[in-house]
Amino acid sequence: MNTLVQVASGAQPSGAGQADDAPRVVPRTLSNRQKAAIVVRLLLNEGADIPLEELPDALQETLTHQLGQMGLVNRVTLDAVAQEFGDALDSVGLSFPHGLAGALDAVNGKIAPATAARLRKIAGVRQIGDPWQRLREISAGDLAQMAQAESTEVAAVMLSKLDTAKAAQLLGHLPGPIARRITYAISKTANVTPEAVERIGWSLAAQLDQRPSQAFSDGPGARVGAILNQSAASTRDGLLTALNEEDAEFADIVRQSIFTFAHIPARIATRDVPAILRGFEQASLVTALAGAAADDDKASVEFILSNISARMADNLREEMAERGRVKQSEAEEAMTEIVGAIRTLVDDGTLTLVEPEEDED
Repeated sequence: MNTLVQVASGAQPSGAGQADDAPRVVPRTLSNRQKAAIVVRLLLNEGADIPLEELPDALQETLTHQLGQMGLVNRVTLDAVAQEFGDALDSVGLSFPHGLAGALDAVNGKIAPATAARLRKIAGVRQIGDPWQRLREISAGDLAQMAQAESTEVAAVMLSKLDTAKAAQLLGHLPGPIARRITYAISKTANVTPEAVERIGWSLAAQLDQRPSQAFSDGPGARVGAILNQSAASTRDGLLTALNEEDAEFADIVRQSIFTFAHIPARIATRDVPAILRGFEQASLVTALAGAAADDDKASVEFILSNISARMADNLREEMAERGRVKQSEAEEAMTEIVGAIRTLVDDGTLTLVEPEEDED
């Protein structure tokens, strides 16, 4: 500290400007907190992106106070601290997450959902990390249900914290009047404090932990729809008719989950057609196109051929003509294969299906 006082008062620091036979400058004796402040300052000066916001609030506050108290540090001390920090990093074999909440984030998706939910309840609402990151991973439909259960102001904060694509999907799942009220309420969030946003995030994240664990990630309608996607057309139509007689509402949900070859014009954007064709086996594609018999399937064929290059479309037409007559079973198998490949692209996040338009009352 004497050296810092000397420099602050205009005098040279100890060891500066001394003759060759002067005593060698030795590193200052520092506490671990002071060393941490030096390392952080050094990294920030070098442009490193340090996620200090992930530290507990108390540590962030302590570090900030320490940075304000450091003053000047001579080069010898800086080099000694940097060397000690480098040696400490070299000796690290593994780094484990902080606390139960951090451990849960590390094993997310690797342990049973029921176990994770129970442990999150034990960890409590106040966890480290960003609660909004968990909320961004929730489906737009589930977020819409949460938004409707909350006040308009809380829903407006939720909408503001989501990325624009997810926010747009959330609004699409809300009734028109509610969506308009929430959107307008965003104009009143200008003075919301970061602390309030964080509290809202943790409160909403806590609701996720209180949900009972589900045996299936998809709803029953989606599961039945996925099965019927891989079924023959005759089987699919017969089962839908039977479902409609038993439960018309559930049958409608199943229909919305079904994606077949005939749905390609309505669910695939024109710009995506060339991209999805690259993932198909040429033989299966030609068989499906040549074997289309129903009017809806023929419409899909024309949609595909109309949204690719003229040269590629002409080549496919030539191969379809050479293929000749296709058995219905072979055509359905090829169409199912194409639909499966499209579903794989959707599941991988490479492709987004166009949402079907709902009939307005």
